[in-house]
Amino acid sequence: MSPLSGFLAVIVLFTATLVTYLIKQFKKENSNYLSPSQMKTTNTKIKTIEKEKVVAETLNGRFAMLGLIAAVGAYLTTGQIIPGFV
Repeated sequence: MSPLSGFLAVIVLFTATLVTYLIKQFKKENSNYLSPSQMKTTNTKIKTIEKEKVVAETLNGRFAMLGLIAAVGAYLTTGQIIPGFV
């Protein structure tokens, strides 16, 4: 196994671990917003929209950070932000 293959295997393992953690965290946060005591409004339609917004923004921020780390990693390893793209 070449050093590059080992490095890529470590990166894939790290990414898989991170995605697994984020999925568990997403499920945990989603279950927190399912209880009606957390939202104080009386309109159920607003509760559903607000819950979805909070979860969507949290997930969006996490994936943005993951993309930023991937871009920095690609730049450090290849010298290009998108490897193979001129």
